[in-house]
Amino acid sequence: MPGGPVFDVVAPVPDVPAAGGAAFEASRPVPGAVAPEPGVSRVLGAEAPETPPLLAPGAPGAPDSGAPVPGGAASEAPPVGSGVPGGSVFDGVPPAPGAPVPGVGLFETPPVGSGVPGAPVFDGVPPAPGAPVPGVAASETPPLTPGALDAPAFVAPEAAPGSPGPSSEASADPWRRYDPWAAAPLGAGPLQQTGGAVLSVEQRRRRRRRGLVGGALLLALVSGVVGGGVGVHLERNGGVGAVELPQAPAEPGGRAADSVAGIAARALPSVVTLHVSGSEEAGTGTGFVLDTRGHILTNSHVVEPAGSGGEISVVFNGGQTAEAEVVGKDSGYDLAVVRVTGVRGLRPLPLGNSDNVRVGDPVVAIGAPFDLEGTVTSGIISAKERPITAGGDSGDASDVSYVDALQTDAPINPGNSGGPLLDTRGQVIGINSAIRSAADGTDSDGGQSGSIGLGFAIPVNQGKRVAEELINTGRATHPVIGVTLDMDYAGDGARVGTDDSGGSAPVTAGGPGDRAGIRPGDVITAVDGRRVHSGEELIVKTRAHRPGDRLELTVERDGKERTLSLVLGSSDSG
Repeated sequence: MPGGPVFDVVAPVPDVPAAGGAAFEASRPVPGAVAPEPGVSRVLGAEAPETPPLLAPGAPGAPDSGAPVPGGAASEAPPVGSGVPGGSVFDGVPPAPGAPVPGVGLFETPPVGSGVPGAPVFDGVPPAPGAPVPGVAASETPPLTPGALDAPAFVAPEAAPGSPGPSSEASADPWRRYDPWAAAPLGAGPLQQTGGAVLSVEQRRRRRRRGLVGGALLLALVSGVVGGGVGVHLERNGGVGAVELPQAPAEPGGRAADSVAGIAARALPSVVTLHVSGSEEAGTGTGFVLDTRGHILTNSHVVEPAGSGGEISVVFNGGQTAEAEVVGKDSGYDLAVVRVTGVRGLRPLPLGNSDNVRVGDPVVAIGAPFDLEGTVTSGIISAKERPITAGGDSGDASDVSYVDALQTDAPINPGNSGGPLLDTRGQVIGINSAIRSAADGTDSDGGQSGSIGLGFAIPVNQGKRVAEELINTGRATHPVIGVTLDMDYAGDGARVGTDDSGGSAPVTAGGPGDRAGIRPGDVITAVDGRRVHSGEELIVKTRAHRPGDRLELTVERDGKERTLSLVLGSSDSG
């Protein structure tokens, strides 16, 4: 407005145009404007004289209140309340906050849209950014002159205490009655947070714990579904690729010499299987090589079916076969020797010493049980000097064998007869000969019975002596005492027969017993200090020695015991 004071105002809110358009631009230099010279004020383009410095009232040189300012009319201020533009609206002390300003309502806001400079140009919602302001042409906006930069800024008076605050309508729509000079609403406090309440530490922990539990459950569910799918696929399709089972790598074939495998590896080439056939019966047994000349040791009852015109076929471990003939046999010892010819590379099995055997020693048995050649079993020596008798099928007791046997729990079955019983050195300590079967000696199917862990072998010391006699003479000698025993005696010991037993002399005149002083009716209770309980045991103990051996016999006569020394005689087997 020409002649009126220019007000510097606060810059409007961003993106919101101030009322009156460009008239309310912030106090900033206009591009291209010339800076005012010192002492010159430019009001709306008018050049004013330099204004002297103001002095406080009553100070030396200060004009009286209301006196004209020196310098002419151009510097005179209009009277207070005169309503002249540029005049002061109050004199002396400014009015109290909220009190009406005396004089003309110079600062009253003209009606909306009246077109008067300073009047609001819109009512209600402000126009969109960049839209033309209604009621005012773009060209009507007075330009900001360079003199506006030097105009004093107007400071709006503070609202008086107790004055009414902004209406609810203004609070609801702050743009409806926008007044840049209005006082701040009463009760306006600092901004408040309108979001949710801040969680405590415990609440955050619980929420995190629930999140972890939920995540674990979700992971377990997903894993279960995936695992189930993979399992169904593998079950239906047999895996994801070709099946290759794990297997241990190959190892060296050698074994310790004293192991079962080591013993068997050395002994099997010397063990043979015998197939015997005769006019009435046939059978299978085992034998082992004695020397390089083809002599093979086996049991007498193995070759018995061949008789005088039967056949014996020998099968070696490597599969070779050869015909064999009987060199000699002795049913009392249950031993026989056969011989093969035309066979080279025979490997004799070394013989041990049965007197060195102790109960509990490990042993290995080799044979052809039920015609299963090359079968290897193992066990221990269960007992020594076990008196056994076998055979007796002929009815005259001529085929009864008496053996002071080694007992073993190594499985021995029909077909093992005549096979070797080996110690840990691979040496022969016995010849497998008999087994004790359960019940009636047959299995549940009515066939031959098998092992129940009671096997018996002829000591190799006895077998060696008999084999040498059979090879050298074709006959074996038996050590004898020269007495006849009462096999029906039920008492303890072996009783010599009486004068009326069978019509023959119970003590052979001039025989070993007669020379030792044995009398009819004497009861022999021990041999070399070892008790005997029957006539069979006395025979077994005697057969364990060679002819010519000396024995110490304990004899009970008329209730008294006495010791007799006896030298064994000899008899040839028939």
